[in-house]
Amino acid sequence: MTPNWRTGSIELMAGYTLTGADGRRIDRADDIRFAIEGGFIHVQLPDVPYPQVVSAPALRLLTCTAAASGQPSSG
Repeated sequence: MTPNWRTGSIELMAGYTLTGADGRRIDRADDIRFAIEGGFIHVQLPDVPYPQVVSAPALRLLTCTAAASGQPSSG
C-alpha cells in the first residue's frame, strides 16, 4: 500500500513527543507532511531527514491543508 501523503500541522497529547530538527522534543509542529496508515501517523517534520511514527491515541489535533506529492526524504 502506498501512503497518501498530506501537508498540515500536528499537536500531540501530553506525554507524547516528536524530535525536531534541533534534536529537542516537541509536541506540536506546522508545515509537516503526514500519512495515516493502520492507526499510526507517519510524520515528516521540516529539516528532519527521517519520518517519525506516532500512534493514533497520541493525537490531540491533526490538520490537513493539502495533499502532498511524492515520498518523504529517507535520510
